Amino acid sequence: MYRRAGRWMMTAATTTPRRSTTATGGRRSRSAARSPRSTILASRERFWRPSQLPGPPSTVQHLLADLTRDGELVHVRKGLYWRGRRTPLGMSPPPVDALIKELTGGTGVGPAGLSAANLLQLSTQVPRRAQVAVPARAPSDTGPVTFVSRAARTARRSARLTTPEVAVLEALEGWDRVIEVPLADAWKRLRALLCSDSIDVHRLARAAKTEPASVRARLAALLDDSGHHQSAQRVPPVDPRTRAQALSSELAVSGQ
Repeated sequence: MYRRAGRWMMTAATTTPRRSTTATGGRRSRSAARSPRSTILASRERFWRPSQLPGPPSTVQHLLADLTRDGELVHVRKGLYWRGRRTPLGMSPPPVDALIKELTGGTGVGPAGLSAANLLQLSTQVPRRAQVAVPARAPSDTGPVTFVSRAARTARRSARLTTPEVAVLEALEGWDRVIEVPLADAWKRLRALLCSDSIDVHRLARAAKTEPASVRARLAALLDDSGHHQSAQRVPPVDPRTRAQALSSELAVSGQ
């Protein structure tokens, strides 16, 4: 809401201008409402939250609602707005990667399920909504993103896993449920990936301590099979029965 600016008041004893209390309050209210609006309208490709703007909460909420109604902001979810770029179809929505980073912090976060398999070229299936694994309490699903909680897997964050590294762990867990190519071919592709510059095997080994037993078994075997023997030894061991179940003959791992 905007108020009319206050008037300047003159006294008989001086020519120094001063404002009345009522006028000052009106000018401050108008400035407080106008300044955030100008700041938002001057921005591009960024998120806005009510807490980032000065002024009473009700005034800020009205401002954000007005800008959303005018097509200057996109209301992403409760308490979160996006200022993109104007297009013939309206304001551009936030990119999926930017949305994920804003809601999760980004560190140790990566694709889950079919999204992980697709990223690693182990499946041609593309889920309708991006599936994202979060090593914490997962945010509620938003727009094109479905969040999957991996709250117990805190080492993913402390090891600072990258997106492809998270995808490897997720693929090793989902395995025959999400991988479309023959599993022996999938194993070879992952082995080649671990020998490339895209993956830091030391980070994977550090993150393994909070992964499920089946993932640890497959990761240790994959590291060993790709020549990273020291990293394989750093993966916490699993019991022989779990290892045998996780490493089926379909993996075609030499020496297993």
